[in-house]
Amino acid sequence: MRLCAWYLYGEKHRGYALNPVANFHLQNGAVLWRLNWMADTSPRGIGASCGLMVNYRYFLEDTASNSAAYLGTKQIKASEQILSLVSQFQQSSKL
Repeated sequence: MRLCAWYLYGEKHRGYALNPVANFHLQNGAVLWRLNWMADTSPRGIGASCGLMVNYRYFLEDTASNSAAYLGTKQIKASEQILSLVSQFQQSSKL
């Protein structure tokens, strides 16, 4: 979970999210909202993401400002759950 949160939030390509689906939603003003353990137990889900799924949440009143912040300063808006997992990853990682 911590590694996945870091991948979605912290791994960048030219300053933007490395994951193309994350990049799409973040460009459109979504919040990186929640990681769900074993949410996709199909063979494809297990093979592609170890069963993890991510939720992006759109707060309509914030989408324009979130999108502008992401596109302008490459700042990702994320929930407390995601930020907590990222922090835990950073504290324990040897990367």
